Amino acid sequence: MYESAGRRLVVLRDIGFTIEPDEFVAIVGPSGSGKTTLLGLLAGLDRPSSGRVLLDGRDLSAMSEDERAAFRAANVGFVFQTFQLIPTLTALENVLVPLELKGNGRRADMDRARALLERVGLGERLDHYPAQLSGGEQQRVALARAFANEPAVLFADEPTGNLDAENGAAVADLLVELNRERRTTLVLVTHDPKLAARAGRVIRLEGGRIVSDTGGAGGAAPRATAEAAPAGRSAGGAVAPANRGAARGDGTPGDASVASGTRPSDAASGPEGGAA
Repeated sequence: MYESAGRRLVVLRDIGFTIEPDEFVAIVGPSGSGKTTLLGLLAGLDRPSSGRVLLDGRDLSAMSEDERAAFRAANVGFVFQTFQLIPTLTALENVLVPLELKGNGRRADMDRARALLERVGLGERLDHYPAQLSGGEQQRVALARAFANEPAVLFADEPTGNLDAENGAAVADLLVELNRERRTTLVLVTHDPKLAARAGRVIRLEGGRIVSDTGGAGGAAPRATAEAAPAGRSAGGAVAPANRGAARGDGTPGDASVASGTRPSDAASGPEGGAA
């Protein structure tokens, strides 16, 4: 929920779900439905005005900004529509940024960054700056950076939205392949029906509410339920990193859950919050 010109703007309502370990989930819906807000809440980039976001049993909404930043660095990867590369750094240096923050050692970091850039087809472009790369190449650098710290959960906001059809398809292929190779829980927002169709599960938002939550290739079986929260509440979620214990909501209105690596035991309920 936002305050704008003295008025309360509620973006998400009655949001509640669990995302299970290693799932690939696409969040879809019309512009303004709250998709990006929900993704930001689940990733700990924003705070819900009510409800909780849990990651590995930790309540992100109860953390300070610095605590959330440190927790994201250790557990979460993020791919943005606009790439968000540092223009004064080369492709290799951009991928090194999250690695150097962990302090694993310069040689090990360099080897991993090079290997990731080679994996996304940019082994010959290590020393190129973002302005010297095409949009598709910049997004591939962003993918390599997102996987650099082996995140338990990867969030992607319209990862193909700024690319033409050919580059978009190539980036989508890489995203799915890397996700499978590394068994990362993947949650993405997209307007691309072809990309959404590759997900194992599709959550559709309209007007800030979940209107459908269906399995992918296995058919249209519902995968989660939401318990109604009072109007004006805000959305939350929970995320459990791979092999570190299940995440779950406790049934309190304003909770939702996303897990990776171990299977969560039950779903929770939800809220409204943020901006689309």
